[in-house]
Amino acid sequence: MRYLGNKDSISDFIKDIMCQKVSFQKNTILFDAFCGTGSMSNAFKDICKIVINDNLHCSSTYAHGRLIAANCNFEGLGFDPFTFFNSNSNTLNGYFFNTYSPGGSSRMYLSEYNAGRTDYFRETIEEWYIKQKINLNEYHYLLACLIESVSFVSNTAGVYGAFLKKWDERALKPIQFLNLSDDIQSVNEIDVYTNKLEDIIGDVDCDVLYLDPPYTQNQYGTQYHLLETLILNDKPESVSKVTGSRSTREMRSDWSKIYKVHILFDKILAETKAEHIFLSYNNDGDMSKEFIESTMKRYGYEDTFECITIPYKKYENWKSANKKEHYEYLFYIKKKPINEVIYESPLNYIGSKAKLIPDIHKHLIDKPVFVDVFGGGFNVGINSSSNTIYYNDINFIVKDIVESFRKYDTYDYITYVKKFIDKHQLEKGNKETYIAARNYYNSLPDNKKDIRMLYAIILYSYQQQIRFNSKYGFNNTAGVRWFNDCILSKLISFSRVIKEKNVIFSSLDYINLGDSIPFDNNTFLYLDPPYKLTTGSYNDGKRGFKGWDDSLEDELFNFIDDMTKKGVSCMLSYVLEHKGAKNTALEDWINKNNYTYIPLGNIIGISGQPRKEILVLNYAI
Repeated sequence: MRYLGNKDSISDFIKDIMCQKVSFQKNTILFDAFCGTGSMSNAFKDICKIVINDNLHCSSTYAHGRLIAANCNFEGLGFDPFTFFNSNSNTLNGYFFNTYSPGGSSRMYLSEYNAGRTDYFRETIEEWYIKQKINLNEYHYLLACLIESVSFVSNTAGVYGAFLKKWDERALKPIQFLNLSDDIQSVNEIDVYTNKLEDIIGDVDCDVLYLDPPYTQNQYGTQYHLLETLILNDKPESVSKVTGSRSTREMRSDWSKIYKVHILFDKILAETKAEHIFLSYNNDGDMSKEFIESTMKRYGYEDTFECITIPYKKYENWKSANKKEHYEYLFYIKKKPINEVIYESPLNYIGSKAKLIPDIHKHLIDKPVFVDVFGGGFNVGINSSSNTIYYNDINFIVKDIVESFRKYDTYDYITYVKKFIDKHQLEKGNKETYIAARNYYNSLPDNKKDIRMLYAIILYSYQQQIRFNSKYGFNNTAGVRWFNDCILSKLISFSRVIKEKNVIFSSLDYINLGDSIPFDNNTFLYLDPPYKLTTGSYNDGKRGFKGWDDSLEDELFNFIDDMTKKGVSCMLSYVLEHKGAKNTALEDWINKNNYTYIPLGNIIGISGQPRKEILVLNYAI
């Protein structure tokens, strides 16, 4: 069967690679999540358990029939159906004759004879199944053979979005009822789903997940509508006047929509139960190699990631010749347990703790309530497993940006940012367009300033930093960064998780937080304040927000001491040494109170300067 993205020609190559990564046993479960024609599941059917899924009934039925063909013997029927069909020339002027052939329409998908034979085949198979002369496996096997047979005489260029205006020579040949069995039996029963993958991924038990999603905006429901109608046998009355297509709305897939595919890919990797994940993709696809790598490394062990490039010959005509070379990619990663996955903020915030999350997690105490007191980019809070998470930052604009990832639909957020970038011609290193976009944003009245505009501008600013003047006008200079696929990956995963968790936002001076949050033995406070030894745009006191000095540091120390007396667990991230200077007041305070002190070593900040960070705990570990 001719099918977009069919892997028949490279299935053995892909199988060899998969077997190098995974020791397949009879009870290993392979989930072929976009099975299509079943090329990959067919390659594994004699060595492990198989689960297949496809959004189209014609695909899941074809793949299933192909996989179990050699296991069918038609004992209940009592004769060979292939000999029976090919030994007669019966026709039926049914739905296909009237809808897809000149017999009853102007459409030329099938000749009148072949359409009449197709109707006869389909109705006979249905009758046998209703009368229980064939079982479900045999039913799907025969339907798969019918799809194969129709495909060989269809007057199309390979898909069914349109028919040819002149008869192809092969379309005029009499249809034969073809047997697609390869005589290789499956070792287990095949589990079959016909669903959108995102709706079932968390429910499917599997050891290995193989993904072969659409690469571009081709909608398979449109391209294979005729075969879908053939399998469903529902004879829709309302069809397109030109193509005869049934309504494809229910068959439309977000995997064929740019940015929606990115969002779904992240969801699938997060929710699958598989330990091993393989992805077939193409360098022409909507998801870039960089995005795929960034996302897979988030959910898997980095040292297991691999991308194998498979050159292949692609059909070319005079329009496509001499364009870039085409590649098939096979990606692999071994998935981490979900509690080891680290989510990173899409804000490149000064003092970010993204790289320190594993060290921080080692020393956390699980409490029902987690308070990220100086929330910033929210790298620590987003990775908390507490039932309730509080985000607080005195900088209300930063708070609004972080909260926006929860507030807005992720797809709408991305498309809004992309449209703003395109409209204002923002690009890496372009100072003129950046200044113009920044001035445009600052000129708007407050009620017209969409926070997503600001986020888009930040992405093209110097080191993507958040810096304002005393009137809260954004005044960071132009930079050489941009909205790349690494940030896109962070934004998508961060946005998904922040919507799933119970996060409460506030913008208060931390001293006043106890008025609205119960500080007790069920509460864990994480404090990552500005550092006295370093100066950033958020602690110089010149940007419309409170700065940081000796008196404020003393206030912080006293606050933690008060919390300790109340039995509230606190963790403080701070800097002990920087550029040769040492915070002796910090050191004295730690020793005086006998707090736990954990050195984290030299951390390289976004400025490239190392800082000696520590954790201070008011509890024993």
